[in-house]
Parts: sequence; C-alpha cells; structure tokens
Amino acid sequence: MVQLTLPRGSKPSKGKVHKAPAGAKNVKTYKVYRYDPEVDAAPRWDEFQVSADDHGPMLLDALIHIKNEIDPTLSFRRSCREGICGSCSMNIDGRNTLACTKGWDECQSSTIAIAPLPHQAVVKDLVTDLTLFYAQYDSIQPYLQSDDPDPTTERLQSPKDREKLDGLYECILCACCSTSCPSYWWNQTEYLGPAALLQSYRWIADSRDDATNKRLDDLEDPFKLYRCHTIMNCAQVCPKGLNPAKAIAETKKLMVNRPADRKKTAAKVPA
Repeated sequence: MVQLTLPRGSKPSKGKVHKAPAGAKNVKTYKVYRYDPEVDAAPRWDEFQVSADDHGPMLLDALIHIKNEIDPTLSFRRSCREGICGSCSMNIDGRNTLACTKGWDECQSSTIAIAPLPHQAVVKDLVTDLTLFYAQYDSIQPYLQSDDPDPTTERLQSPKDREKLDGLYECILCACCSTSCPSYWWNQTEYLGPAALLQSYRWIADSRDDATNKRLDDLEDPFKLYRCHTIMNCAQVCPKGLNPAKAIAETKKLMVNRPADRKKTAAKVPA
C-alpha cells in the first residue's frame, strides 16, 4: 500500500495555552497559528483564553489585545482597521476574511481558529509571503494606457461607461479570493488567480483604455486565464462582495468573440 507523508511543517502541533485570569467573564478561546520558519521545526496552535469584555468586537481587536497584553511575539499585518487596506486578511474560523471586519460573535465555533491565508509561504505566524501575488498583479499592467496624448483636463467618461467599472475598482488586493481558490493552489506560478484577473478586466472594461487587445493577447495562454473552473470560492469570501469569477467569464467571452484580426473596436466591452 502506498504511504503518503505530509511535507515538513504542514501539520501543526498543540502549543501553549494561555488561560484567562480567575474570575474572568465572557471568555472566548482563540486558537492561533504560530510558526517562525527561521527557528521552528514545525508550526503549532497556541490557545488564548480572553475575556471579550477586554477588547473590541472584531477579531483584529482580539489579536491586538493578545499581542499587547499576553504575547508580544505574535505577528500579523494590519493598518486601516476599516476594511479598506486589505492588510489583515487571514483565515478565520475556516474562511478567508479580514480580521478588522469579522466580529468574534459571527464565528460559529466555540474555539475560534485563526490561521494565515492558505497555501502561501509563511513569513511568521499570520504573515504570509505575497511576493508572487503582487508580481501577478503587476503583470496585468494595472494602469490606464491610451493612444492619445495626455489631456490637459481629466479624461471624460459617460455615466454608462463608468457604471461598467462597478464591482471591479473596489478590489483592495487582500488576496482572500486567490488564496481560497483550489485552481490557484494547484497552479500558482501559471494561473494568475481571481484577484489579478478581476483587476485585468477592470482595465479591459474601461472605455478610456486603448490597450484592450494587448491585454487580451497577454492572457492568451492555457494557464493564465483558463485555469478558472468557476468554483466560486472567490465570490464567496470576498470581503467587498465582489465577483471575480464573473469578471473572468466576461474576459473569456471577449477572447472568444473578438475577430481574427483582433481589432480593438470589436473587442471592447459592449454597451
């Protein structure tokens, strides 16, 4: 019989338990993933028993309390605390989300598990290496490209054309969608992933952009675009309520429908 073994560091062990002070009320248990690849042989789950009366309503409040009052070695990213910057993305209670917008009272489990974004190299604890993710975003050239000289005033756009960007421009690059996608787990270096492809379509759909065919040419690849199998995890976990799978489908439709000579006017998003 074939025996399969997990890679080093893929099965966390039981770590430290930090008990709540005697007499504490409204105690919540947070099971937090801990791993420093420079010094630890394997990851572990540390448990923190914390009174919810000692911190705010969000999971980020709990993590800040743990770091400030219990274990200052805990590492995680955070910045805006308003669901805008995307820094505090992590896996909470089995689902990718933002710690600053996820309330502890929304979690289903009595013990709330907090882990880094899945299938990413861990820098330390809840901090993952997003180098590849940002490189993929950079590869789609996320900026306006126009054949016309730079205008002296703003580039005008009709309300109807502007409306086509709704559900696209709001992406905060938190990586919740890409790191929840099994196709991205399996093909990270080839498949661009939901976030980068949603951002790509954001510029393809922009009436002010003149690089539509070039952008589509860059995606004409068996892996970059077509590894999306409409699993829909991306739309399920997006903290901004966006639908990357729909943007990917629209891009595929443009690929199929554009003429052989790939004229930009024919490839542009229809009204």
